[in-house]
Amino acid sequence: MADFRAIADALKAGNAPKVKEMVEAALAEGVNPEDILNKALIVGMSEIGELFKNNEIYVPEVLIAARAMYAGLNILKPLLAERDVKPMGKVVIGTVKGDLHDIGKNLVAMMLEGAGFEVTDLGIDVAPEKFVDAAKAAGPGCIVAMSALLTTTMPAMKDTIEALKAAGIRDQVKVMVGGAPVTQKFADEIGADGYAPDAASAADLAKTFVA
Repeated sequence: MADFRAIADALKAGNAPKVKEMVEAALAEGVNPEDILNKALIVGMSEIGELFKNNEIYVPEVLIAARAMYAGLNILKPLLAERDVKPMGKVVIGTVKGDLHDIGKNLVAMMLEGAGFEVTDLGIDVAPEKFVDAAKAAGPGCIVAMSALLTTTMPAMKDTIEALKAAGIRDQVKVMVGGAPVTQKFADEIGADGYAPDAASAADLAKTFVA
């Protein structure tokens, strides 16, 4: 039978070829793709998230582990779609208007995908209207995740929340914010549903929204 622990460990070690090989071998044995996702890939990324949160590993190690995760996830995605396996939830993520930083946002997107969410990455310099359109497309219950690395672009988070209200969908979505200058106090002031200080915490927060 498939050794889920070994796949998770290969992911944590950042060994993408090994993860790909082991996932393919597990599928050849007839293992359910959903089990591989939940018991190997999500477990491995969750453990990476904890290590990152505790400053035991840093951004490069997370990126290498994420690359290994995608080596397995890309094989599983079409199979999960065929079986109509529902994601844990849907997330629309982007760096707000005027802000061109994407490393933090990319890390959050990776951790969310690693936690089983379907992620739509809108990129950088995302206008409020674009967040609104993406949230409408994702449907009620989705999470809108915004990142800002500059104090000068933080007001765009409030603008986006106001745009969600104007579109009549604010009460249908959860809004989470993060980025170096962002704080819980700021999140509360602009009416966000949550704030995450780092990528691993963002994935944990997102899970509470869909629990």
